[in-house]
Amino acid sequence: MNAQIINLPKIEDPRGNLSFVQDFDQIPFKIERIYWIYDVPGGKRLDGRAHKNQQEFIIALSGSMDIVVDDGSSSQKFQLNRSYYGLYLGGCTWRHMENFSTNSLVLVLSSAKSCVADDINDYQEYLKLKKHAGC
Repeated sequence: MNAQIINLPKIEDPRGNLSFVQDFDQIPFKIERIYWIYDVPGGKRLDGRAHKNQQEFIIALSGSMDIVVDDGSSSQKFQLNRSYYGLYLGGCTWRHMENFSTNSLVLVLSSAKSCVADDINDYQEYLKLKKHAGC
């Protein structure tokens, strides 16, 4: 499985805590794009997707959600509910997000700019690409 939880530095202070992420330090790629997901109704599921090459690092900045990761032969569920760790996803890893808490805020760091040619939005297409070494 091309997914793993990565703990981030956590600097604790009575005034508030601080965590950070840096290219090639906590994550194994250069950040090319940052986007966030918000206003997802509580309990909602977001459809699955994969990227042929793009890597991602996903952090639940506020609230919680689950990410179900699938490599074509097995799946694993990761719960994100703290802002001092995140889920690293290597390229060609199918995932969907579910069980969003109300008012959750999810930050996604990506290794590439948005590219439709890199996106895989159909699970059957994903399985074909995996089988034929297309990703």
